Amino acid sequence: MLIAFLCIAAATFAVAEVATYPARLKERSIRRAAEYGRVRIPDKADELLRFRERVLIPTAERLAAIPLKLNPRLSIDAISARLLAAGLSRRVTTRTFLAVKGGSTVGSAFFGLFIAAVASPFSGLVFIPLFSAAGFIVPEMLLSSRIRSRREAVRGDLPDALDLLAVSVEAGLGFDGAITKLTEHMGGPLVDEFSLLLSEMRMGESRQTALKNMVARVDTAELSALVRAVIQADQLGISLGRILRVQATDSRLRRQAAAEEKAMKAPIKMLFPTVLFIFPAMFLVLLGPAILNILKVLG
Repeated sequence: MLIAFLCIAAATFAVAEVATYPARLKERSIRRAAEYGRVRIPDKADELLRFRERVLIPTAERLAAIPLKLNPRLSIDAISARLLAAGLSRRVTTRTFLAVKGGSTVGSAFFGLFIAAVASPFSGLVFIPLFSAAGFIVPEMLLSSRIRSRREAVRGDLPDALDLLAVSVEAGLGFDGAITKLTEHMGGPLVDEFSLLLSEMRMGESRQTALKNMVARVDTAELSALVRAVIQADQLGISLGRILRVQATDSRLRRQAAAEEKAMKAPIKMLFPTVLFIFPAMFLVLLGPAILNILKVLG
């Protein structure tokens, strides 16, 4: 009986072991895969990532090579400096800008081809080069416009920023602490440049080098004068608060002079649209009925 019982128990254990072995093997494999991350069910994010790596990135690289081939004088460093001056370096890389420029050129060329196909085949000799050149130039024009508007914003914010810096320095803060206080209470392109200045100094750059880098990025006369004055004050031991007060007054006078200059140019700029659009409509309204009456009498 004992031997029979042991045989039945052994047979039952063997059957249970064989029956549960596939499930245990599957569980062990899943646990091992989870530990090492070798097996993972692909989801939509994985598919998008593969599409980006296989299609989008190679296409962008080919498009980025087009402007460099069309204009060999283009420099990666120069484009990077222009993106930095426009405040786009954190959002737009050099390759991205070149890809946008190449895509704009190719897309404009196809648009010119479409116009030529609709109009006449011979017009393609005019439309395709014309639209291609426009697509090549427009991104540069937009970038230049952003750089100009950013410099104007820096000029406009500089007097108020200098007043706050002067008050902070006169209250006992150092120049670095005054810049930190400025970044806490103001915003805009100028404050972004001062924040980048602080970051460079925290990374080990000297104050003079960081200030010169800021001038190279923004490239305005007012900021250049401020940086020269601050560097001289550091070298000669002059009171920085007084220097900042003088620079604030000078930049405010320059801002007022620039506003007056724009106001004086406004009538000249309004002359062309006035003559081209307003005067013809006014003459038509005033002289139209009289001309109709004259034609009616003569007819």
